Amino acid sequence: MKWHGLLGCLLLAGTAAVAALAQRASVGVASPRQSFEFSRGWRMHVGDDATFSAPSAGDAGWQPVTLPHAFNEDQAFAVDGHNHAEGIIWYRKHFRLPSEAPKGRAFLEFQGVRQAADVWVNGEKVGFSENGVMAFGFDITKALKPGDNVVAVRIDNHWDYKERATGSKYQWEDRNFYANFGGINKPVRLHLTGPVYQTLPLWSSLGTSGPYVWADGFDIPAASAVVHAETQVRNDGAAPATISYDVIVRDLAGKVVASFAGDRQTLAPGAQATLSAQQRLTGLHFWSWGYGYLYTVTGELKDGAGKVIDAVDTRTGFRETRFDQGVLTLNGQVLHLKGYAQRSTNEWAGVGPDVPPWVSDFSNGLITGSNGNLVRWMHVAPPKQDVESADRLGLIQAMPAGDSEGDPTGRRWEQRVALMQDAVIYNRNNPSILFYESGNKGITEAHMADMLAVRNRWDPHGGRAIGSREMLGSKTADYGGEMLYINKSAGKPLWQMEYSRDEAARAYQDDWTPPFHKDSPDYNRNVETMAVEDARRWWDYYEQRPGGGDRANAGGVKIGFTDSNSHFRGDNNYRRSGVVDAVRLKKDPWYVHQAMWDGWVESGGHHVHTIGHWTYPAGTVKSVYVVSNGESVELFLNGASLGKGEREGFLFTFKDVHFAAGTLKAVATFKDGKTADDVLTTAGAPAALRLTSHTGPRGFVADGADLMLVDVEVVDAKGRRVPTAFDPIDFTLDGPAEWRGGIAQGDSSGKPRSDRAVMLPTTAGTTSTAGTARDEDNHILARYLPVELGINRVLVRSATKAGTIRLTAQAAGLKPATLSVTTRAVAEKDGLSRDFPEDAQPSDLSRGPTPSVSTVVPRLRTVPVAEIIAGSNMADATKSHDDDEASTWSSDGKPDTAWIEYRFARPATVSTLQLRLTGWRIRSYPIRVTLDDRVVYEGVTPKSLGYVTLPLKAGMGSRLRIALTGPTADRDAFGNIVEVKNDKVAASVGADTVPAGWRLSIVEADIAGPVTNPSDPGK
Repeated sequence: MKWHGLLGCLLLAGTAAVAALAQRASVGVASPRQSFEFSRGWRMHVGDDATFSAPSAGDAGWQPVTLPHAFNEDQAFAVDGHNHAEGIIWYRKHFRLPSEAPKGRAFLEFQGVRQAADVWVNGEKVGFSENGVMAFGFDITKALKPGDNVVAVRIDNHWDYKERATGSKYQWEDRNFYANFGGINKPVRLHLTGPVYQTLPLWSSLGTSGPYVWADGFDIPAASAVVHAETQVRNDGAAPATISYDVIVRDLAGKVVASFAGDRQTLAPGAQATLSAQQRLTGLHFWSWGYGYLYTVTGELKDGAGKVIDAVDTRTGFRETRFDQGVLTLNGQVLHLKGYAQRSTNEWAGVGPDVPPWVSDFSNGLITGSNGNLVRWMHVAPPKQDVESADRLGLIQAMPAGDSEGDPTGRRWEQRVALMQDAVIYNRNNPSILFYESGNKGITEAHMADMLAVRNRWDPHGGRAIGSREMLGSKTADYGGEMLYINKSAGKPLWQMEYSRDEAARAYQDDWTPPFHKDSPDYNRNVETMAVEDARRWWDYYEQRPGGGDRANAGGVKIGFTDSNSHFRGDNNYRRSGVVDAVRLKKDPWYVHQAMWDGWVESGGHHVHTIGHWTYPAGTVKSVYVVSNGESVELFLNGASLGKGEREGFLFTFKDVHFAAGTLKAVATFKDGKTADDVLTTAGAPAALRLTSHTGPRGFVADGADLMLVDVEVVDAKGRRVPTAFDPIDFTLDGPAEWRGGIAQGDSSGKPRSDRAVMLPTTAGTTSTAGTARDEDNHILARYLPVELGINRVLVRSATKAGTIRLTAQAAGLKPATLSVTTRAVAEKDGLSRDFPEDAQPSDLSRGPTPSVSTVVPRLRTVPVAEIIAGSNMADATKSHDDDEASTWSSDGKPDTAWIEYRFARPATVSTLQLRLTGWRIRSYPIRVTLDDRVVYEGVTPKSLGYVTLPLKAGMGSRLRIALTGPTADRDAFGNIVEVKNDKVAASVGADTVPAGWRLSIVEADIAGPVTNPSDPGK
């Protein structure tokens, strides 16, 4: 299909006419500007030769690739990420300019490489980039010529690469935190413009900032806001140019909803200026969680005669945010943050980060599918493809720039600030980014001020907070929060950035399921106990959610959405903290979070999930765990009730259930009287294989980059998956496609596991000992690999030639399965294409707009404290009640002075005491709490990950006293969490300096009473 024909089809298709990239020639307004997909038709060679930059260099024998393509993608999950291959890689591409190309400028835009790139066009060096994270681009106008043009790119991905001008290594070049998938591992675009044009948002390489779109003056009930658009314009022509700036706004269906005029200005040759326009719009759909409503804002430049000389589409969304009172408020409603901390490489088994946009949506959609609302990308800025995916899905993002851990000085800090500047400018129009992260650990106030200045200069109106991990007492950061310890605040939001750190491979279900992997809490669990632990840990956060008084926890993200090819703690050479594995097959924790996380603040919907399966050997006796947001859960085995489960927050436990073949049904009852159930059925003997394919909205596209995901299952005679099956499957692939395979425990060579393995009876080479499987290749790229728990998933990559492919799966004793798929050709001419794969991706509106009624249900009201008296260290007494978790009051170590008393301005009803006590993870405190000398609580405080909630005998009083009744002792209740140093240092502020014994030590004490009038929480 010719380009003009394709454009016409897109315009007629409505939603397909909406551009997906933040900086591309408009698809709705014709102008001289042209943008091309530039990722196809490349050739790659590993090795170095200075002559490769010459146009005449031979590349016919090089490997044909479509970008993104990391040269070491084969190693993804096959080897330890610390050992990913490094070296020099060359890429070359031939192309011709279209005959209708405008007589102006030509720009190459690289969305990113790893690590350093030198770029030549027709043998002329056009520039280099070396931060290894962010997008960059070059003006290649002068290097172009009629006919054949050649781009050559030399990539250096050595782990120890140093900045050329200074010899400084980039802090984020870290073997633990930034997987080294080397080469051009992100897409490339070509932009052609006239002599007067809107610039690209590529600051470090081009010195330009592009368009900036935002909204303010929100009236949420009236669906109204003032939309602002500005753009940086440059005149590279030979004569002055008088230009005007107009704006057109299209909705998600491509319908024009507004057009308005902006500035008019005359630009001298070589000059640039920023032009702006604004107008109040009504009838807006506000971008929200699970509601990825996007608008296309087209900026037009017109000459003095009113002719459009440049038109650029910016796809964005409008939403109102506030970051105060300890919470995030989105479009006027409080949202408790729930989600995952995910490595920015977001890699898949066998392909690393080299995936098409629909696969990004497939993966990120599993985050929102588990009812998560936030992804915190870790250490470096995420790819633009993932950023735009989150826009479409209604998934909030926390965006870092570059960091490993720590707060460097000198040039390494300057590099971090420069990278943040590039990341902000490039991504400031993406509505899903609500948080800029300045560091994976705390930074100094001076450094925080540097980062704040970047935000204030380049994104002063975007409604985004900038902060860092920790920063609890910072006066500069907009937000903060510890790694996994629960914080509360009445001021800036504090949310937890890496909680629930356990690891479990998907294959290891429980102690009763092959391959019988014995649970080990120190980063080597099985899936069942990991799921149970995740349920317990989130309840700690849920108890401190908004609605419990003046101070609240803003939420938290679990470390690892997917298993990742980065540093690890357990058996394997990759991290297994994910709730899905490396090919995005769900583990039980995915369903656990789905059951707990629905709802903006209060857990909503009707969810119930039984952990595991119900296919065991006769005589098996085990506990059954059910996760639900109901009030009670009753379990039925073959119709007979086994009673109600023992409740622990969202977790319901049924101890010592005797297995009997049939159906196991969990029935949850909810506050509104409704019920929901989850049924497990015993599977029969394995009988057959089943194949199920997943492709994007366009089908399977023959562009050399598209993927088809294929699930293979072992099923019984009734078509039920057999959860105890681990049959090895032999795959045969025919037709124009490339096998990329899947992942499974073990090694494709069939070699047995290490002699160091601790084996249990009837095991098949499985171990519970950390580190004993780290030299295995996990069957990466193998055509012969096992299912795990009855299922696996393999990847097939398209070729550049369309045709029919046929995939067959066979296993001994099972009926084989086959599927056939015909790939679809894509339009390309002379190395250029206007077929942008992201344009086919729809927005997800399934959750609906932001609720119109308050999302906060008042449960408790804070009792105001007028005076604090302590038995010792009176000068510090207010530190126990100052909304500053960096300050602490401690008694002096004597039994008779280990008390503190809070006096109220007037008598109040008190029902709850929430305490953050020094050493909360390892230290319990025997205490007595009195209200006007009446004992309202006496006992030993439980260990926690931050706050303990103590129910008091409710009553009216004026004085609440907390006193030790015995000495404290330290003992860790949460296992060996090695990322947080040693227990005493990590357990809280001062845990290493406040000894155990007769010392009452309080970080924060929140005193609360019941809410008698929910419409007025102060009463």
